[in-house]
Amino acid sequence: MVTLTDSAVSTLQRVLAASAAAQGLRIQVADGGCAGLKYQMGLEAGAGEDDTVLEYGDVKVFIDAGSMVHLNGVVVDYVESVGGAGFKFENPNATSTCGCGSSFSTSSSSCSSKPAGGHGEAGGSCGHGHHH
Repeated sequence: MVTLTDSAVSTLQRVLAASAAAQGLRIQVADGGCAGLKYQMGLEAGAGEDDTVLEYGDVKVFIDAGSMVHLNGVVVDYVESVGGAGFKFENPNATSTCGCGSSFSTSSSSCSSKPAGGHGEAGGSCGHGHHH
């Protein structure tokens, strides 16, 4: 199960209201990023055939079966800070992450050779493609 905080839901309500075509938000996990897997988000017109559809009031979230394996227990928050604003993923399944927080690996991901427990690697950043 994926959980959206109140802040994430209210932000998505505003975004979806401004888009005539979008019916919900797709969250998926794809290969890539400095830790092996990366989160992707985008507005969608509707759910796919194998999607799990989660509803938070009038906000719908679509997650494909392959991504759901990596997203079970994830909390998605919308955070505003001095450094900017954006969605933040808190993933209890992540065994390592890169500095940007949008790339991660799990014990079942293809990058399982990374050391476990390496949350917030020092010096890690998005897009540098560090592979150990």
